[in-house]
Amino acid sequence: MTMDAKQDVDVTVVGAGPVGLMLAAELALSGATVQVIERLAEPAEAMKAGSINVPTAEALDRRGLLPAAEQVQREILERVGSFAPKNGDRRPGGGAQPGGNRQPGGDQQPGGGRRPPDSRFTGHFAGMVLDADLVDWSDSDLAAHTAVTGARMVPQRELEELLAGHVARLGIPVRRGVEVTALQDTGDGVLVDSTAGPVRTGWLVGCDGGRSTVRRLAGIEFPGTDPELTGHLALVDIADPEKLADGWAWSTRGAYRYGPQPGRVVTVEFDGALNDLPHARLRSRGRTPREPVTLEEVQTSLRRVSGTDVTLTALRATATRWTDNARQAAAYRSGRVLLAGDAAHVHSPFGGQGLNLGVGDAMNLGWKLGAVVAGWAPEGLLDTYDTERRPLGAWVLDWTRAQIGVMRGDAKSAALREVVADLLSTRDGTTYAVKKISGADQRIDLPGDHPLIGRYVPDVWLKDGSRLVDHRHGGGFLLLDRTPDGAFARLAEAWAGRVTSVTDDNATPTGVLVRPDGVVAWASDTTGISAVTGLEAALRRWTGTPSSSPDHVPVG
Repeated sequence: MTMDAKQDVDVTVVGAGPVGLMLAAELALSGATVQVIERLAEPAEAMKAGSINVPTAEALDRRGLLPAAEQVQREILERVGSFAPKNGDRRPGGGAQPGGNRQPGGDQQPGGGRRPPDSRFTGHFAGMVLDADLVDWSDSDLAAHTAVTGARMVPQRELEELLAGHVARLGIPVRRGVEVTALQDTGDGVLVDSTAGPVRTGWLVGCDGGRSTVRRLAGIEFPGTDPELTGHLALVDIADPEKLADGWAWSTRGAYRYGPQPGRVVTVEFDGALNDLPHARLRSRGRTPREPVTLEEVQTSLRRVSGTDVTLTALRATATRWTDNARQAAAYRSGRVLLAGDAAHVHSPFGGQGLNLGVGDAMNLGWKLGAVVAGWAPEGLLDTYDTERRPLGAWVLDWTRAQIGVMRGDAKSAALREVVADLLSTRDGTTYAVKKISGADQRIDLPGDHPLIGRYVPDVWLKDGSRLVDHRHGGGFLLLDRTPDGAFARLAEAWAGRVTSVTDDNATPTGVLVRPDGVVAWASDTTGISAVTGLEAALRRWTGTPSSSPDHVPVG
């Protein structure tokens, strides 16, 4: 494939994984011209993340993709249903972990709206599965985000397929088999050399993984902590599965998990890890980090950590190997080059945070870069991308590091694991962990005193049975106006085209301004002059200079 050196696009996204695809779609919805280039000639088939968190599911919901995600979950549950009931996850001490994920039927929201089934998806911390029966589901953070519970069990491969369809419908070209070889930031754009020829682009975003070529060529440092373990994830045929314990099991050599679907195995070995430089340990085992994982490699690892002679007969999907290498880019932006997803941060997959962190990056960056390209926001808006996303990325790195700390095979870690297990056997401990894993309590530090500001917008049901997020699947800002005289919506008319106003019955909150990434930028429980003034300040801060002069807004 060749690319015209004179071809101009507003943004080139490098990497066609879920993060790159989501980012490209957000840019296109904002009106930017965008293309995606990808090193791989075909989509990767390797097994990776097995589910998504609340913010990621809600991102799909905001773009009208919730029904498709719910269908994926139904299909996944059908595949694992016959296996899961007999797969009782175990606590570190060896006892069976009670409870588990449940799938009751859905119900109807008052007013006719549909409420998806409550799957009570919990997850695990360092292999300690969180008991759904211990969770306080009435907790305000959890109760505020239930509309997407029927779309949480979406594996990464299926998510990528779903987003590929979304990108195709938006007419975004995805150019596969193309590698970036050099780049030059000219101040007003980026000149990119690739294996398909040169291309000029206004902005370049690296979504090209932990070994990001874009990050390296941009000269962005990648500090962090070195790996200690090697992990494998595979879907296999097993001649003698009865030799394996159900759920997670520990030994002095590492840990492994069998399930929750037939043939799925995860192994963890504390062996010095794959990314050590030089790769002496890898070479001694006859492999390198980029080489495909073989059936023999998975079997050897599983036998080592399980202490059995279990026999694997076939790989049913492309297996993956990974480490707990934990690093975060020194900057998410260098001039007209930006990073998102694994290109900006890497860590172990424990807790399933990596994919979700990357999608959050894409949602945050997409509308901001789109606004800069459109000309209604200054480049300074892009500084908030790093400011807002970096703290969450740092937290995820520490969240995964903490799990490594309690999973090691030494006596000290084993003792610590028992303490953590006790804490996770309490209602408060389990609820805390589920809130963190689900992302339901994520918050960005934004100005304002209302408790909703900086949080992802909750499930706001309207009098007609719809939800607030149902009213603009094509991107842009949403304003909920519950004032008796429509004062908030009338003010927002000055930003027509950027802000969609939705009126509803008088209730609290009386007004909510939601950014395109789902974050609440402003909220109020009153209708007075201070509320109107606060809304105008938020509109000017986030949606730029008004396209017309706002009418005088009388305040009662």
